Amino acid sequence: MPLYEYQCLPNHHRFEVRQSIKDDPLDVCPDCGGPVRRVIHPVGIVFKGSGFYATDSRKSSSSSKPPASSESKAPDTQATDKKSDTTPPVPAE
Repeated sequence: MPLYEYQCLPNHHRFEVRQSIKDDPLDVCPDCGGPVRRVIHPVGIVFKGSGFYATDSRKSSSSSKPPASSESKAPDTQATDKKSDTTPPVPAE
């Protein structure tokens, strides 16, 4: 069960209580009967190991596939050349 810290508002003393997550937070100080509030502490996050930074990205290994040749990726240039020709044909005399 989690340990929660509370602060008594009128007397400013702090105390800890073990409560289930499903339990409602305390409203009354067990010592003086005054109102209390739960104290929230920031939690530090520690990232250990690699993979958390942009500089930790994997480098490609030499066992990976070689890059594909440029011929297989090139579009069909004959079809685009005919369409891009904007000069009208010259009539034969």
